[in-house]
Amino acid sequence: MKKKFWTMTEVMEIYEVDETFMLDLEREEILWPVRRRGSSARLYSDRDLESLRLAKILVEEMGVNLEGVEIILRMRESMFQMRSQFDDILEDLARQLRDRIHE
Repeated sequence: MKKKFWTMTEVMEIYEVDETFMLDLEREEILWPVRRRGSSARLYSDRDLESLRLAKILVEEMGVNLEGVEIILRMRESMFQMRSQFDDILEDLARQLRDRIHE
């Protein structure tokens, strides 16, 4: 069974980052932890983990600042959305071609 959410402690251990880095990513709205009612514990989704992984690479290996990380990740998400839209358009065109061939 795959975990749905990860605690801050688990994430810091897995990715070898400190709490300050994670809180900075939250301030830049790169990470969006959830909190359960009645708890102050931050819980991170798989999407947060992927954003953290990419942010760590961009900061540590490429020297990108956090504002740049946020822009790059937003552009990446836009590219994925555009690709999905393009795939939908291609599927629709293929369906229309199949329909015309079978007429």
